[in-house]
Amino acid sequence: MQNVYTVAQVNSYIKNMFTQDFMLQSLFVKGEVSNCKYHSSGHIYFTLKDEKGTISCVMFSGNRNGLTFRMAEGQQVVVRGTVDVYERDGKYQLYAKEIRQDGAGALYERFERLKAELEERGMFAGEYKQPIPRYISRLGVVTAQTGAAVRDIIQIASRRNPYVQIILYPAIVQGDMAVQSIVNGIHAMEHFQVDTIIVGRGGGSIEDLWAFNEEAVAQAIFDCPIPIISAVGHETDTTIADFVADLRAPTPSAAAELAVYDMEQLTERMSEYAYTMQHLCRNHISCYRNRLEHCRMQMKYLSPVNQIREKRTYMMKLEEMVQGGMERNLSKKRHQLALYIEQMKGLSPLEKLNQGYAYAADGQGRTVNRIGQVKPADELHVYVKDGIIHTKVLGSQKMPELK
Repeated sequence: MQNVYTVAQVNSYIKNMFTQDFMLQSLFVKGEVSNCKYHSSGHIYFTLKDEKGTISCVMFSGNRNGLTFRMAEGQQVVVRGTVDVYERDGKYQLYAKEIRQDGAGALYERFERLKAELEERGMFAGEYKQPIPRYISRLGVVTAQTGAAVRDIIQIASRRNPYVQIILYPAIVQGDMAVQSIVNGIHAMEHFQVDTIIVGRGGGSIEDLWAFNEEAVAQAIFDCPIPIISAVGHETDTTIADFVADLRAPTPSAAAELAVYDMEQLTERMSEYAYTMQHLCRNHISCYRNRLEHCRMQMKYLSPVNQIREKRTYMMKLEEMVQGGMERNLSKKRHQLALYIEQMKGLSPLEKLNQGYAYAADGQGRTVNRIGQVKPADELHVYVKDGIIHTKVLGSQKMPELK
């Protein structure tokens, strides 16, 4: 029976053959960079190709110190490294130790020439960019009928707004027929009068994405009256369509988010607006109620009836004040009069007469209070308490002075 080997044994044997080949341990390989990926670990994975073949390559992060440029699609490079077998996958690849540039690749040169020409014609100018509508009802999508790109766009757009109508044009996005298919898709969306168009596809090499670097596609995007979002490849991929489009999205998923407004956010915002409007309305109503109450009080105060009532009340207060003042003055005057009466009583001759005193007057009614005023035989009238006594002077006698 023939010997039977395991897969691991075969891969190990082949790896040993590569290791023993001196030429494969250090060689220079020239080619065009394609499908270049910078991994988060620091490793660089890429493919070298020419007209007749391709070879997978990797440069580990420990060997990147000598790399003086950032690798990009289409660059022509010379790689020094070792060809070896990765036993687990049974796959051989070029392990790069050093990479240097060897001129731009043909596709890269074409890309740069067309980019410079279209930029000079003003097709990248910001003044020609159309704003993307914030709220749309119809979304046009020009991409492949199958693949992750169309699934992501439909899923995200439907989740953000289930009421948006999505119209898909199943375009060919790779190969000789891709350019005309994409152009036809853009014109079809113009016919359907959608609100926004997403033109794009998933990631790939520069060859896979090349249809979006053709002038015909760029001109169709520029001439389209409907805003277009370009979503070609991954975030690091850049095409001519990205520069001409009204808006570039890093991925098809991001394009769907940019094109379709999130209804949940809209609902929350509308709820906030409703609450704010209700709050403002309540404040305005309260303010106007206060103003109305103030005006009502003013009208009540300024009304003729109220004015008459106020004046009447004021007159009553004045009347009370006058009456009170008069009563106080009368009381004061009565008190003063009583004092004056008492004083007059003390000075009244009648009061003196009542107390047992009398006074004499001559015939002319003049009071006699000195002896020199009379002579014998003069008639006198003596006033006493209960009447007048008529008498004649018999004589007079001067009283001694009191000491």
